[in-house]
Amino acid sequence: MLIIGIAGGTGCGKTTVVNHILKELPEGEVGIISQDSYYKDTSHLNYDERVKINFDHPRSIDFELLTNHLNELKQGQSINQPVYSFVKHNRTGDTIVTHPRKVMIIEGILILTNPELRDLFDIKIFVHTDSDERLIRRLKRDISERGRDIEEVLNRYQNTLKPMHEQFIEPTKQYADIIIPNNNYNTVAVNIVKTIISENL
Repeated sequence: MLIIGIAGGTGCGKTTVVNHILKELPEGEVGIISQDSYYKDTSHLNYDERVKINFDHPRSIDFELLTNHLNELKQGQSINQPVYSFVKHNRTGDTIVTHPRKVMIIEGILILTNPELRDLFDIKIFVHTDSDERLIRRLKRDISERGRDIEEVLNRYQNTLKPMHEQFIEPTKQYADIIIPNNNYNTVAVNIVKTIISENL
């Protein structure tokens, strides 16, 4: 099994890169796991308490479960991937059965911050995008998809997202095997990744 980690700041275009990698690859041979599914269970907190959680800090992620799941997939076992609700700031209680694939792509802003998880990646990719561009994308997404208002998004960006990005996410660029600049879609870098995957398939 080839395991690829794709990291980068919020709104950097990780999903776009993943979709471009998936294009032209055989269907059913590449699986995807999102770090967002592995936010810690917060059922013991009420909604007002959950809203105050710093979701951009590594301690908000259940890295132990994610690492265990990845090891199980490597051993040929299927896993029950949690389902997370950004509206309720908590897991829904549902799970998605995820089967092992020849290639597994793990994507998320904080996945390169955890040494145990990082060691499981055969290829580490960091998608780099200008901070203004990332803020604009985050605004559009959170307002249209997650029911946030503009003041809430801007406050969170200023007080949480930006400092957490500078403290935890940007420094993980040093671990990347490939850095993809994504202000303009970078065909060469993505084609290199596609070639590596095709050779492994």
